[in-house]
Amino acid sequence: MGHMAGKDIYRRLGEKIDNLTIKSPWNKALHMVLKELYSEPEADLVVQMPYQLSSVDRIAGITGVESAELQDSLKAMAEKGLVLDLYHEGQYYYMPSPLMVGIFEFTMMRTGSNYSPKAAAELFHAYLSGTDDFYRANAGDGQQIALTRVMPYPETVAPEDVVEILPYEKVEAIVESHDQYAIGTCACRHEKQHIGQKTCATPLDTCTSFGYAADYLIRHHMAAQVSREQVLENLMRCKELGLVFCADNVRKNITFICCCCSCCCNMLQGINKFGYTGFIKTSSFIATVAVEKCTGCGRCVSACPVNGINLVKRASFGAVEENTIARVDETICLGCGVCATQCARGALQLIKRQPIVLPPETIFERNILACLEKGTLQNYLFDNPGAVTHQVMRGVLGGILRLSPVKKALVGDLFCSVFIKTLTTGVKLTGRGWITEL
Repeated sequence: MGHMAGKDIYRRLGEKIDNLTIKSPWNKALHMVLKELYSEPEADLVVQMPYQLSSVDRIAGITGVESAELQDSLKAMAEKGLVLDLYHEGQYYYMPSPLMVGIFEFTMMRTGSNYSPKAAAELFHAYLSGTDDFYRANAGDGQQIALTRVMPYPETVAPEDVVEILPYEKVEAIVESHDQYAIGTCACRHEKQHIGQKTCATPLDTCTSFGYAADYLIRHHMAAQVSREQVLENLMRCKELGLVFCADNVRKNITFICCCCSCCCNMLQGINKFGYTGFIKTSSFIATVAVEKCTGCGRCVSACPVNGINLVKRASFGAVEENTIARVDETICLGCGVCATQCARGALQLIKRQPIVLPPETIFERNILACLEKGTLQNYLFDNPGAVTHQVMRGVLGGILRLSPVKKALVGDLFCSVFIKTLTTGVKLTGRGWITEL
């Protein structure tokens, strides 16, 4: 290992990360982030690793690194959140961490004294807040597949629509579906704290994870193992604070629920600062105002985490009175229900959104759909960066995916459904079907 070190290895590392499940466009700020977090040998290893989850033996065969040395390197990088490791049937499988959810969160959730969280926070802030490059790359072209989705507060849903709240939209149902839990530091608030921009009183220890994600965070000292009751208490506390619940944008095996404040959250920043409303997927609901109950007090305006409510003259609704009334901007509303919890008159409720919002079924499906949108699917299908045949096939398929008519056809519902089923079957035939269930 190390044959590429010194030869603009961080530029190559940036290209590798940019070709994972979320785009991370290259600029000077990203270069500084990568130099801070990765040594040259670590950067070299990630560049050579397969894109998908792989065993140590497979990675050793591709990189030429002896298995024992490789195991030590991968373990050390997993401790820093630079690679992901998942345990399945007696062995670990590794893959490079994407920037989000991945490198950023795991870096800012780390505990211990072997790194500078302040230095990391300043560098991440420069990349995520200095320009709109990151958000534009992931939501600036009408992309539909977001990393996270908003979950509604059930008590704010109109009575006639309560039966439409599905299990994957209910916090309690998600918690009940798991048996391992972790609570860790909110990466976004931790970042804002270190750069002196945390203006809220919201506590840091709110980030909730489940299942194999909780296992990863616990093993690598990024979160504390907690009980089911502690998780429910934490989520209730966050609801009382008026935080937005953002979950894994899938229906099965949901791995996290973020409890987001509008002043710190980098996900919400994509909407609030840069205007990319598609960066977070809305819930299946949308806020509506009962004109006859609204007094125009403005509490909902202050509570909305994306500035999606304003006050207008009541006369604009056809009424004679000249006082103000709340109006929801339906192009921005997340469907979180935070506004409704602040309305003393019960004038705000969530109703079913049309058309229906349906998340991908699994993380495997979400990643495939996201790669289809971003034109990086070739990396999933031909994931060995060192194999000449894979390089050729990535080039050919990548060129095809960039053609506008092809891209339009690929993201069609009918084709996606057939394609996902075919790809899932193919992966299962290789003996790695467990990946499709994540």
